[in-house]
Amino acid sequence: MRRFMHRIAPIAMLTLILVGCSGKDDDPFADPYAGRSAASIYAEAEGLLQEGDNIDAGEMMEELERVHPYSEWAKRAMVMSAYAYYQGTDFGRSRIAAQRFIDFFPSDADAPYAQYLIALSWYDQIVDVARDQGATRKALQELQKVVQRYPGSDYAREAQLKIDLANDQLAGKEMMIGRYYLGQARYVAAINRFKTVLTLYQTTSHTPEALHRLTEAYLSLGIVDEARTAAAVLGHNFPGSQWYQAGYARMQGEGLAPWENEESWISQAFRRVTTGSTL
Repeated sequence: MRRFMHRIAPIAMLTLILVGCSGKDDDPFADPYAGRSAASIYAEAEGLLQEGDNIDAGEMMEELERVHPYSEWAKRAMVMSAYAYYQGTDFGRSRIAAQRFIDFFPSDADAPYAQYLIALSWYDQIVDVARDQGATRKALQELQKVVQRYPGSDYAREAQLKIDLANDQLAGKEMMIGRYYLGQARYVAAINRFKTVLTLYQTTSHTPEALHRLTEAYLSLGIVDEARTAAAVLGHNFPGSQWYQAGYARMQGEGLAPWENEESWISQAFRRVTTGSTL
């Protein structure tokens, strides 16, 4: 019996030592944020953001929301997590965080900024016109929300500038495809692309060239009235443009002069934009 007791004693002592050494800090399943104040978590996340650890900062801000869901700190952290993820180019998570803030606080003073972050997350992914412009269209859609929902905000003014650039990008894509079709003698397909520029993106820098290309395409098809109208509208609106000079020279080469048919879709498109009506 005494020999048996001697055998279990070391095991019992080892068990007591292990139990005594184990605690909350050694529990792999313990919540590292439990018991911490919202202010301390926010301060640490902000420190990470200042050090450039953007993704870690965003994740810590989200942990703050989880641990203190109804605090003012959580509300602030929601916006900051969107910003942190945006800075870390994790655009998907940035949009999710920003949209969550808008859903919970649509009338908050930071709502315009949250919407602007969503727009920027797409805008920063815009690529050259030779590639797919899906991000450009998404950016334009979200930028327009900033202007429409928060018209008096500083972000609305910034968004409008980017709307103009996004429209110019989309017009450039249409022009690139239209030029290709024109070079392939696919004149109807080319005209449709240039028509899109005039009807949807008329205020962009590509409009003078679109009118010139329409002149070329219609002359190639033998549709003289539309060619003359395109040249006339080009000369009336952009008289100093190199594209008007090129278009006028082309008309002279055909023994024609610019003349505007006011019943033409080209003439009507410009009148609609001038009067402010929609197409």
